[in-house]
Amino acid sequence: MPDSFDHAPAGWLAFELSVLRRLRFRSVVNPLAGEPQLDAALKRWNVRVAVNDPAQWAWIKGVAAVENNAERLMEEDVAGLLEEVYVPGYRLRNAALARRFGETDAWWFDNLRAAAERLAGATRQALALALGMAVGDYALSFDAETRELRQPLSRVFRRLWEVLPAPVNNNQRNVAANKDPRQFLAEERADLLFLRLPRPGRGGARRDGLAAWREEWVRGNEEFWPEFERARAGKLDAPVETKQQYLNLVEDLLTTATHIRTWAVAHADTGLVTIEELVETVRRVRKVETIYTKDFSELMGARAAIITAL
Repeated sequence: MPDSFDHAPAGWLAFELSVLRRLRFRSVVNPLAGEPQLDAALKRWNVRVAVNDPAQWAWIKGVAAVENNAERLMEEDVAGLLEEVYVPGYRLRNAALARRFGETDAWWFDNLRAAAERLAGATRQALALALGMAVGDYALSFDAETRELRQPLSRVFRRLWEVLPAPVNNNQRNVAANKDPRQFLAEERADLLFLRLPRPGRGGARRDGLAAWREEWVRGNEEFWPEFERARAGKLDAPVETKQQYLNLVEDLLTTATHIRTWAVAHADTGLVTIEELVETVRRVRKVETIYTKDFSELMGARAAIITAL
């Protein structure tokens, strides 16, 4: 699965925001959103935000952080979520968890998923699942040598909830969708397209990616993978065989967005597809206005680039 910028350093987000501050827009669409930090930050500018991702884990995070203007998890919600979260049952509802976690942790995530479904409203459920994903990433960050440093998962969940920022109410009807990016772009209207390109590469199947456990957890099983990967084959967010195939997919997606006035296309230049090659691809669809770059080679072996087109 080609990496997006989900694990980019904090300075990368600051770079993106610094470029977007130079543009004039009151609404933005992000068809391959991934993690929603940038989109949540744009809400603070009173911008209407519409995010999309084919992955359900990213869609759920978008519901919690972007579509949500006011909902919060209350103390009674958290208490209910954690009340019997360590109690094992007869059989795991989601057997895929046993491949990702140890037995105790698998039961914790299985029970939390079931408890989240009992919360009132899709937004509160999304908030609980987003916190659960953060706990899972925390648990998976330890190995056999560092495991003794790990905190109990329920304690981590509660601490993450305690420091969770209040939702930003920008008085706009923000949207989080789980659609094919081309369909999403064709349906949405906005002043700005922000397209954070996935990194090109053959890679492996999505089920082997860093975020695969999240997708299995929110869906409740792993049986969906073959159909999901068939549906995404030949799309920009899937592994590609050649550089030219990747550039053709970029051009195809941009062609769908010609009704949007301004574009900001973000790219990580790791040497597989250069900034210059991407600029030429964008230029085939629309006049390139400015190219912004920042070197993150020491941190992650890539140069950041944002190409704006009007």
